[in-house]
Amino acid sequence: METPFGRSHGQPKTATIVLTLILFTLLFLTIIPVFYPSLGYPFFLLKALSPKPSPTTAYEPQLQSPIKITAGEDCDVFSGKWVPNHNAPYYTNTTCWAIHEHQNCMKYGRPDIEFMKWKWKPEGCELPVLNPVQFLEIVRGKSLAFIGDSVSRNQMQSLICLLSRLEYPKDVSRTKDESFKRLIYPSYNFTMAYFSTPHLVKAEERDPNGPTHTGLFNLYLDEFDQRWTTQIEEFDYLIISGGHWFDRPMVFYENHHIVGGHYCLIENVTDLTKFYGLRKAFRTTFRAINSLENFKGVTILRTFAPSHFENGAWNQGGDCVRRKPFESKETTLDGDSLEFYMIQIEEFESAKRDGRKKGKRYRLMDMTQASLLRPDGHPSRYGHWPNENVTMYNDCVHWCLPGPIDTWNDFLLLILKMEGVRSHQERLYSGGERTGFK
Repeated sequence: METPFGRSHGQPKTATIVLTLILFTLLFLTIIPVFYPSLGYPFFLLKALSPKPSPTTAYEPQLQSPIKITAGEDCDVFSGKWVPNHNAPYYTNTTCWAIHEHQNCMKYGRPDIEFMKWKWKPEGCELPVLNPVQFLEIVRGKSLAFIGDSVSRNQMQSLICLLSRLEYPKDVSRTKDESFKRLIYPSYNFTMAYFSTPHLVKAEERDPNGPTHTGLFNLYLDEFDQRWTTQIEEFDYLIISGGHWFDRPMVFYENHHIVGGHYCLIENVTDLTKFYGLRKAFRTTFRAINSLENFKGVTILRTFAPSHFENGAWNQGGDCVRRKPFESKETTLDGDSLEFYMIQIEEFESAKRDGRKKGKRYRLMDMTQASLLRPDGHPSRYGHWPNENVTMYNDCVHWCLPGPIDTWNDFLLLILKMEGVRSHQERLYSGGERTGFK
C-alpha cells in the first residue's frame, strides 16, 4: 500500500489503524481552511458575530452562504471580466470619512452611479466581495503596510471605508506628516500604515518646474528610501506598488554619480528612459526587503494599474469620459503600460527567487488586467468643484470611492485567506506552493 510516508510492508494492525487516523486528521485539517477561509470560523458563527448592516450597506448576503473559492491550479483569479453587482456600493461618501477629497466623485457632482455597481468575475471560479468580519478576524493581532504613491493611499482609504461597517481605526501616527500614516483597529489589535514613496527609492526634487513644468527629480537608484525601509521589519504584510511617477523627468544616480536620466534635458546626461529607472527602483526595493534579517512577513506586489487618458496626456488636456467597463476584446495592454507591467513581474520573480533562500515570502496581486478594463472608474473632473479656482488636471489615474479600487481589496482578502491555507499546508508538508497563486 502506498502512503504519504512510503510503501507499507505489512505493519501490524495497530500501526495501520494509527496511520488511518493520521491520514484522516490531515485530510480534515487541509479541507477546513479551504471551505472556511476565515481562520476556521464556521459560517453560523460568523453570522452570529456580524452586526446588522446599516441602511446604507448591503453585505449580509456574503455572510449567509458559503464562500466559493477554487484553490486549484486551474483557476487564475486575475483573469476574468466585470459583471454587474446590484448590491454595491457597500459604503457611500456620506458614511465614510476616509475618502480623499480628490477621489470623492459623488460629492463633486459626478452624475452617474453605474461605475460603482460592478464586481470582478474570474474565469473558472468566484471572487467573493470583501467581508469585513472575515478580514478583521484574519488580521487580528497583525499589521499591514501600503508602500508606494498616492494610488497606494487610494487603496488604503478604500479598505478603511470597506471595514468601516464594523469599526473605524484610530490614528496613532508618529508624525503629523500625512505621507506617513499609522492607524490601529483597537478591537482587533490590527495596525494599518501608509508610507508615501512615489519612486520607492531615495529621491528628491531637483527643480519644482523641470522640462515639463511637473518637476524634475533626482533618483538614487541603488539607495534605499530609509523613510520606510527602516520602519517595516515589524509588519506582517507589505503591499508594494508604484509606476506613475516615473513618467516625470528624472536624473538617475548610482554609486553617488549621475549615470543618466529620463527626459531631464541636461547637457551630457544620457537619456536612459523611464523604464531603466523603474527597473532599478524595483530591484533596489526588493533588495531592501530581502536584506532585512528580522522581517518575517509577506511581501505583496500590487502590479501597475494603467491610466485611461484619451485625446491627450494627463498634462495636455487628456480625459477619461467612458461610462462602462471595457470588454476584454475591446482593449489590450500595450505600450508603456505593458513595459511597466513586464518590468515589475520580472523583478518580482527575481526577488522571489533570491528571497526564498533567506526565508522571505512574496505574493502577487496582479491588478493590471482588471484595472485596464475600468476606464469608467476615475474621478476625471469630479475631484473638485467646477468653479473652484485651482489648477487641476483631469484625473484618470486615481479611482473614485466607492469604485473599482474596492475590488482590489477583494483580492487582498483572498490572498490573505490563501496565505493562511498555504502556511498550514507548509507546516504539514514542510514546503511547496500548493495554491493557484504566485
